[in-house]
Amino acid sequence: MNASLAPVVTLRTQASGDLDDAPSLASASSAAKKGLTTMTTQPFLKVEGLKRQFPQPGKPDPAPVFEELHFGIERGQFVCVLGHSGCGKTTILNILAGLDEATDGHVIMDGREVRGPSLDRGVVFQGHALMPWLSALKNVEFAVRSRHPDWSAKQVREHAVKYLELVHLGHALDKKPAELSGGMKQRVGIARAFSIEPKMLLLDEPFGALDALTRGSIQDELIGIVEATQQTVFMITHDVDEAILLADRIVLMTNGPRAKIAEIVVNPLARPRVRETLHQQPAFYTLRNHLVDFLVKRSREFQPGPDWDPKHPPLVHPGQASQSA
Repeated sequence: MNASLAPVVTLRTQASGDLDDAPSLASASSAAKKGLTTMTTQPFLKVEGLKRQFPQPGKPDPAPVFEELHFGIERGQFVCVLGHSGCGKTTILNILAGLDEATDGHVIMDGREVRGPSLDRGVVFQGHALMPWLSALKNVEFAVRSRHPDWSAKQVREHAVKYLELVHLGHALDKKPAELSGGMKQRVGIARAFSIEPKMLLLDEPFGALDALTRGSIQDELIGIVEATQQTVFMITHDVDEAILLADRIVLMTNGPRAKIAEIVVNPLARPRVRETLHQQPAFYTLRNHLVDFLVKRSREFQPGPDWDPKHPPLVHPGQASQSA
């Protein structure tokens, strides 16, 4: 995907997730900051029976990319999805964002069904998708005006500057995308997503195209902003170490087609997780080996056992016995 926040920021229609007639559900408030709480019956984000299939050229029946996906995210949790290409990770994110429709199943966020794009969900894709004729500041101001159309120019500017400074771009407010490095462009995209103060942030491998040093720096900035705002985050990644650093829970997807959630892993390393000392914690290598083993072997060999229930995928604490989510 090379679109970033713009499609989500600019659309605010009756088809959005802000539906007055949507059913009201009790949202859960918990100590999800540590990612160790048991999921309640009505989490902040609830995914039930999600399935997405696409037509197959020359074949009468469509092919399901994934099916029977069930999971929930508590308010303030940071959840990563790990899985091989083709298991439908980006498609799941697009459905959560309201940019795609599921073939079956539904998504409830904060008591309302997701139906189309909404400013309640900020999205950052792999490509920054900045408007090249606008400065970094003007790109973020564009998003802020979408959220706050009644604000004065001064209010819009101050709000945009605040978030650009959070990603350490206060010195580059007036620079256009052509004058920014790849990492700086992605920082603008992240600032733009946070500036609309969404209820949930959706990240589709936003650091995948960056070099290791830049990626690490922006990851640390993201951790700081999430800690400060208590933002709920759903992120796609192929990077095991990135998932361990950022996520409270890690959703493991089997290989596609007909991909499923094999298990949900609870990160035993409590926040705040610090990159420099992460590998020194006793549980680090147990967790890392569990994730690598899944990606290398178990993701393609997954066979549901007699007790496996897609509605309650196993909640796994590496090194301990699993339980149902």
